Amino acid sequence: MRRLYIDIVHSPPQGQMDLSLLFFGKEECVPGHSWGPGLRDSYILHYVHSGCGVFTIHDQTYRLHAGQGFLIPPGVLVYYCADEQDPWTYSWFGFRGLHAKSLLQRSHLSSHHPIFQVAYMSKTEATERGSVTGFETYHDELMAAREERSRDVLSLSILYRLMAELIQSSPEALAQPKPSVSKEAYVRQAIEFIENNYSQRISVMDIARSVGLDRTYLSGLFKSQFGLSLQTFLLEYRMNRAAELLQNKELSISDISRSVGYIDPFLFSKMFKKVTGLSPRHMRNGERYK
Repeated sequence: MRRLYIDIVHSPPQGQMDLSLLFFGKEECVPGHSWGPGLRDSYILHYVHSGCGVFTIHDQTYRLHAGQGFLIPPGVLVYYCADEQDPWTYSWFGFRGLHAKSLLQRSHLSSHHPIFQVAYMSKTEATERGSVTGFETYHDELMAAREERSRDVLSLSILYRLMAELIQSSPEALAQPKPSVSKEAYVRQAIEFIENNYSQRISVMDIARSVGLDRTYLSGLFKSQFGLSLQTFLLEYRMNRAAELLQNKELSISDISRSVGYIDPFLFSKMFKKVTGLSPRHMRNGERYK
């Protein structure tokens, strides 16, 4: 097995970011090289550049070739193996975040529909046409971004482009009726209210009242779109903003607590640790999740 490259991206703990890239890599496999059966703790997308192999999930086996890819969801038993005669070369991208599930849903990818396909062309065809699909270049772009001062922003922008291509290339997305505009509008209004008022002592009832919905129904919409209740979404949004404020050393923990809607700094610290795995002070000191 010849490993071309793997990079661990120093991202914040789970739940702190809307979408975050955790790691990426590329591998040219030897015949029969396999992984699993096993579990992963984050979403991982594999894209096949050349060759072929098999991917097994939920006792269903798929044979994949260049231009196709597969999704490994967190906590699901999977197995994959390179072909003995024509082993694959693939790149992979690990990520998580509040928006990960909803973006994958828009791509019609899940543990029961884990395969995707994008427009594929050989390097010769790409040279003649002067373009290649993003999945052929995302790994190289991420490698190049490592040398830039804005590495974190560039890497995240590439991840969003990757997700956008998945959505665009999904044949199921074209065949399915458009989602209810009213439901999406309610969620957008609720998120806008949170963005404008998270520093105040707002509750789930206040958010629901602002959009004119029953709080249980609105929470169900958030659960469907993000995999989180409205209460949890509000909590993680506040802790996300608090983590950003911790970078300002001139702000005390109490200052930050009040800035995200908590009068009691002890309660704030307790909730921050619940979401991120670290106390505010430990995160400020640069300690990693243990």
